[in-house]
Amino acid sequence: MSIKDQVIAIIADQAMLDPSDIALDNTLEDIGIDSLGLVESIFAIEETFDINVPFNANDPTAGDFDISSIAAIIAAVEKLKLEQAT
Repeated sequence: MSIKDQVIAIIADQAMLDPSDIALDNTLEDIGIDSLGLVESIFAIEETFDINVPFNANDPTAGDFDISSIAAIIAAVEKLKLEQAT
């Protein structure tokens, strides 16, 4: 399973949606994920990919982890995995 598919599956699970209901241009707000769901999604992403996400739950827009859309989250996870590999 690709990083993209895994991230979508994690986010869909948090939103209680089918992965096919998630569009790459959706925001987390679009699909009903609140701040707690966001934090749980970040933890699930960290655990699934064995990465450390630079994320501040008190200020989600601060830091290097872009949560502006599903596509941005996927890109950020892919970047962290690449950095981890080097």
